[in-house]
Parts: sequence; structure tokens; C-alpha cells
Amino acid sequence: MGMICGGLFGLGLAVSGMVNPAKVLAFLDVMGDWDPSLALVMIGALVPSALAFKWIPVHAFRPLMDKKFHLPSPGKIDRPLIAGAVMFGVGWGLVGLCPGPAIAGLAYGHSESFIFFAAIAAGIALSRLLDAKSERSPATETG
Repeated sequence: MGMICGGLFGLGLAVSGMVNPAKVLAFLDVMGDWDPSLALVMIGALVPSALAFKWIPVHAFRPLMDKKFHLPSPGKIDRPLIAGAVMFGVGWGLVGLCPGPAIAGLAYGHSESFIFFAAIAAGIALSRLLDAKSERSPATETG
């Protein structure tokens, strides 16, 4: 079932043009030659997602492959969250890809998708390295 859903998702991204970085960059260029067509794609994704987030907690049946649904919980907005959001936005604006469309772009052999995933792998490795380094450094206490 997951493969069918993933395939349908990828097909939707391909048909909508989300795997084409030039189309995505034209959507993001609101001060230039703006292409608003991807706004319809995003609205088409947000509506069922919002409905699902409202429906799942009320009808909390168990997912097929896990013991429970893992929904985001409200929490504090901290520096790592803001930094991640900024990096995501800057990367999306620079190359016109985000993870979902980049995965679909791999099926087409788009070189941008391969470069994108190399950058993601480097970012994940750097994040893990920095996390490990911060866990090893002694905590300084004051007071």
C-alpha cells in the first residue's frame, strides 16, 4: 500500500511540474515573472492534510505498520527549528527543489536531484557530527 501511495504522490508531483526546478523557481519569483500554478498544487495538498490532522486524533485507529500515529505536537520554537526552516527555505529558493519532488526527480534522472541528495547527505552528516561534538563537550555550570 505504501508503494502505491508513494507512486501516486510521485506521479502527482511529476504531473504538476513540482519536479521541474525552473517551474518551482518561477513560482517563488513573486517580483518577476511569477507562475502561480503551483499554488493550486500546494492548496490541493494542504486541504487533505489539514482534514487528516483533524480526523486522525478523533478516529484514532491504529496504523497498519506501527502502534500509533506520530503526529507533531505543539512545542517551543527554538533556534534549531528556526535554523532548519531558514536553511530549507534558502535551499528551496536556490535550487527549486524540496525533498519530495527531488525524490520524484530521481526517477527522471535529473542531475539536480542527485546533487540535492548529495547536499542532504552532507548536511545530515554535519548535523550528526555537531550533535556528537556538543554531547562530548563538558557542560559548564554557573552559580
